[in-house]
Amino acid sequence: MSESQIWKDRLKNKMPKDWAEEVDEFEAKIELNKQGKVEPRIFAETRLRRGAYGQRYDNGHRNDGKQIRHLKFPNDGTWKGPDTHWDAPGMQRIKFPWGGITADQLDVMAELAEEYSDGIGHITTRQDFQLHFIHVEDTPNIMRRLAAVGITTREACGNSVRNVTACPYAGVCNTASFDVTPYSKAIFKFMLGHPDAQDFGRKFKIAFSGCVDEACGLVNMHDMGFIAKTAVINGKPTPAFDVYVGGGLGPVPYNAKLLFENHPVDEMLPITQAVARVYGRLGEKKIRGMARIKFLVAKLGIDEFRKLVVEERKILPHDPRWTSLIQDYLKENETAAKAAGELKEGSYPKEFLRWKKTNLRPQVQPGYSAVNVKVPLGDLTAVQLRGLADLSRTFVKDTVRTTVEQNLVFRWIPNSELYNFYQALGKIGLNEANADTISDITSCPGTDTCKLGISASRGLARELSRELDKQIESLPEEVQNLKVKVSGCPNSCGQHPMADIGFYGVSRKSGSYAIPHFQVVIGGEWKHNGATYGMAVAAVPSKRIPEALKRLTDKYTKEHQKGETFQAFINRVGKVSIKEMLQDLTVIPDHAAEPGLFSDWGDPREYTIKDIGKGECAGEVVAPAEFSLTAAESKVFEAQLKLDAKDLKAAVDLAYDSMVFSAEAVIRTHNREYVGVPDMTVAEFKKTFFDSGVFVKHVNNTQFAAFLFKAHDNKLANPNPDEAHRRVEEAQLYLEAVHSYITNADPTVPLGK
Repeated sequence: MSESQIWKDRLKNKMPKDWAEEVDEFEAKIELNKQGKVEPRIFAETRLRRGAYGQRYDNGHRNDGKQIRHLKFPNDGTWKGPDTHWDAPGMQRIKFPWGGITADQLDVMAELAEEYSDGIGHITTRQDFQLHFIHVEDTPNIMRRLAAVGITTREACGNSVRNVTACPYAGVCNTASFDVTPYSKAIFKFMLGHPDAQDFGRKFKIAFSGCVDEACGLVNMHDMGFIAKTAVINGKPTPAFDVYVGGGLGPVPYNAKLLFENHPVDEMLPITQAVARVYGRLGEKKIRGMARIKFLVAKLGIDEFRKLVVEERKILPHDPRWTSLIQDYLKENETAAKAAGELKEGSYPKEFLRWKKTNLRPQVQPGYSAVNVKVPLGDLTAVQLRGLADLSRTFVKDTVRTTVEQNLVFRWIPNSELYNFYQALGKIGLNEANADTISDITSCPGTDTCKLGISASRGLARELSRELDKQIESLPEEVQNLKVKVSGCPNSCGQHPMADIGFYGVSRKSGSYAIPHFQVVIGGEWKHNGATYGMAVAAVPSKRIPEALKRLTDKYTKEHQKGETFQAFINRVGKVSIKEMLQDLTVIPDHAAEPGLFSDWGDPREYTIKDIGKGECAGEVVAPAEFSLTAAESKVFEAQLKLDAKDLKAAVDLAYDSMVFSAEAVIRTHNREYVGVPDMTVAEFKKTFFDSGVFVKHVNNTQFAAFLFKAHDNKLANPNPDEAHRRVEEAQLYLEAVHSYITNADPTVPLGK
């Protein structure tokens, strides 16, 4: 009997029937794909909608240099069927709506990590779990075992409604208007597989926050979000939502717009359905990089979009689940496993007192605390997962939640049990202090496993966390509370735009070598649901980022005014001051002078993507392009300064100038004598490099070049603040794409070869 049949038989009475049938269908499609009977793009979307991703794989090693363990497949890969987008092995994403995870689910995660993965369960920045180095043929059995404990991977990826996230403190928070948990459960259940959510051009993310001031829900960065509030309706205090739409991070972050204020809670599901229908009907389908709902809202304007949603709501056929689902979940009451109590006075170790200071949040219920368990880089071993399951059964009643900062929150811990809980965590290596501080750094997978990773975000985050933990108690409280976040590329999976200090991976070239870099992003606001986004000020070699961070925190320590936030401090001292402070760190020495600079964190191998050529000849070929790049860097920074000064038209014009210089750099890489006016430069770039596919081949993204064409065709004579901010951000990203092109392309090879 096959392993698949064994699990079918063993779990047939434990899986919801429809979930079991879906997994059977997926398993059949895997077999058909192997036989070449399924169109590759169809199978790709099918597996993505089941949460099965391709990932980066490096000859049996992680990109941190460690050997992969517990693999069921040979290091040279598994089958490579017609779906060429699936390079073996892959990654399985697993949805945990609103972050809730039970003891039984933790146990199953431990089993799956051991048996199918590399022994690690990874918490993501959207309250999901991921298993890496997974064989695609094992995914049906993984899905069956998850389904048996109430977990589905359906629509964990793909052009669908992704995991619904919510504040992990909902229901126990002192500042929340009301508990958003029942509403997040209802919207997950309602939208899962909903026919009105199957024709999107891209993914759709929903979030809930219990209040406007904190960051736990991060509504501002979501396609659709709900902020709980108590509104006075007909003279009575009434639960309501402020509904937002059109937010998103990605290479160019968009702020969500207020769609409805004081919206009735019982209208939450139909209005979500109406938004989905408008997005499905009018959203971009052909150009993937422009297909998120944020682009549709920006194109139509929030007033027109609101009008369309209201009209759509009027014609929706009534669905009884609009109210029944919410009512059913409102009946569920979360309770404690142990009676409330206070911690006895005594002489406790200083490590416990530090942990108690940084990792606890008093609940609104007297005598209880919510404990934030710090999970470095979001990684949990199978042993730790089992240990956490045991702690869940001992101390709480399945009231554990994942967080967007890759941690776990144990709710309903009696204060009298805090020291016992701390000691129990210590036995599985999870009683680190400093959760939710500067050393608790969020990171995307980066070059460890992501195909889009440019620089080693996890390696950098690991190094920064280690160093900050050593000195954190000597830092001023204002510095301890800063948020630092790292992404391996501009796509923002590490949430760097919302951090006080963020970093995203880029690369630069020196002679025949590529050097891993990170752009330093400053001025984001984590509070108020991620209210504003920072911007890049300097590209610094990866190995020098710790020094860059030290300079930033030292400057803030010495020069900030009492009560001044980091964002306010940056606005006061100005980006010019910050850029000047970091300028010497951006200078790249000869390879022989500082060879360590030419490798990335956690990987001793040289970060050489491709030799461009050696000696003076190559240097002469590149030199004219470097002049253009320098001009582009200068223009985009000037644009930022104009943006800060509220001179929006000047910011937009300078951003356009930067893009033209960037395009000129590409042309001059192959034609060092080129000189042209903007119209000629854009036309030449489009004809020779974009339409021919040469630029995209080396950059692997059509969206960045599209920013140039959009800026050329639409000069924005009277830009609003959002338009100006996006245009400057787009100029920076196009410049990074040009750097990537120059790093990867060989100027000695004739174009088209």
